Amino acid sequence: MMREVHYFEKPGKENTGRCIEITSSLVNQGYKHVVVATTVGNTGIAMARKLRDKDVNLVVVTHSAGYKEPNQCELLPENKEEMLSLGVKIYTGTMLTHSIETAFAQKFNGLYPTMVVAQSLRRLGEGLKVCCEIVMEACDGGLIPESEEVVAVAGTARGADTVCIIKSAPSKRFLDLKVLEIVAKPRG
Repeated sequence: MMREVHYFEKPGKENTGRCIEITSSLVNQGYKHVVVATTVGNTGIAMARKLRDKDVNLVVVTHSAGYKEPNQCELLPENKEEMLSLGVKIYTGTMLTHSIETAFAQKFNGLYPTMVVAQSLRRLGEGLKVCCEIVMEACDGGLIPESEEVVAVAGTARGADTVCIIKSAPSKRFLDLKVLEIVAKPRG
């Protein structure tokens, strides 16, 4: 098997359009599940518009409520509304590497397993870490099936700069999650 891999010179939202094109191409090749990270909803909307007429299960994963500040969701209501009108499933819930352990680490200056996992995955790029998280979160939420090949799209800060094909698993079976292919990522 051969597949073209795209390396971006640097991370960031300027790679979003290319990641959306790559994802669309993968859907055309037969992938049925796409999971996309979005913060305020712009990347989610762009992907939903591109995949609107395709037979695909599109799941958008947002930051958890209270991630940035108490009682606040970063996903803009108008963006949420548009995504839902385009048939997108939205997951807003606990972020796997920003859970209870983060609170303990901040309070007691310790090192905890999820933090080790997050930092280890970051060696391959922030987007790759997020791709793994969002696939597990979507699986935990029952929005994608377990043990399927899923296209995952995420980025560094805003936008998208990473596309992976991941064998899905819920967080309870994290060790069954497999990054099968890295299709696009930043070099820097």
